[in-house]
Amino acid sequence: MSITITQVDAFADKPFSGNPAAVCILPSARDEQWMKNVALEMNLSETAFLTPAAEGGFNLRWFTPTVEVALCGHATLASSHVLWERGYLAADQHAKFHTKSGVLTATKSGEWITLNFPVSPAIAAPAPEGLIEALAVKPLFIGKNTFDYLVEVDSEEIVRSLKPNFSILYKLGVRGVMVTGPGSSSEFDFVSRFFAPGSGIDEDPVTGSAHCALTPFWKAKLKKEELTAYQASARGGVLKLRMEGDRVLISGKAVTTLRGELYA
Repeated sequence: MSITITQVDAFADKPFSGNPAAVCILPSARDEQWMKNVALEMNLSETAFLTPAAEGGFNLRWFTPTVEVALCGHATLASSHVLWERGYLAADQHAKFHTKSGVLTATKSGEWITLNFPVSPAIAAPAPEGLIEALAVKPLFIGKNTFDYLVEVDSEEIVRSLKPNFSILYKLGVRGVMVTGPGSSSEFDFVSRFFAPGSGIDEDPVTGSAHCALTPFWKAKLKKEELTAYQASARGGVLKLRMEGDRVLISGKAVTTLRGELYA
C-alpha cells in the first residue's frame, strides 16, 4: 500500500522559498526506524509524521535526516497546511497536535496560518568554547534556552554576511545557534539566521521554533507587542509574531510544491 507524501514550502508565499518540509499523514503509527529512513530519503531539514490521536487531533513527530527533534515550527506549519488543503480539516477548524513539546495548535485566516507555541526565552549564558571563533563576530548578548544558543549582533548586515565554521558549531552539543540583529529598514523589526550542524543541517532556511526565543527577546528590546521578522537565509522567510502570556503566536504562509506516493 502506498502512502501519500507532500512537500511544502513553509513561511513562503511562492514555491522555492521559505523552508521545505515533507508531510506524511499515516493511518496508524509506524516504527521509529522507518520514520528515520523516510526522513533520510527525503533529505529535507524536517519530515513530519502525523497519526490520528485517540484524544482528538493528531500525534505529530518531526525528524531531520539524522535525528528526531522535540519542536519544529516550519514542519508544523506545513502539516497544518496539508490538513486543510487535503480536506482533513475544514477551513474554520483548528489543527491540534500532540507532540514532545505538549499540545500545539494552528488556525487559518486566509493565506496565513498561525501556530500557537510555548515561549522559550534565552537566558544570559557564557559563550561555550568555540562559539565566538565559529561565528567570528563580536556579540552584544549570548543566551541559551532549552534547545539553542541565541547570539545578538549589531546589525542586519552582520547577520547576512555570516560564514560560520560548521565543524566547530557541530561540537557545541546543542540543537542549534541563532544569530540575530535589528532590521535595517521599517519592513522588518529584526532578522536572524539559524545554524544546526549538530542536528544534520548546516543552515535551516526558516526556523519557526527559534522564534519562541527571538520573540520575547525582541519584544523586550523594542517594546512592541507585534513583530515582523525575516530569516535571512538564501531562501528567506517572513514571520509575524505576537506574545500571549507564556505562548508565542507565529504566523506564516505555505505553498505545496510536490506530492507523490511512498512505496515502503
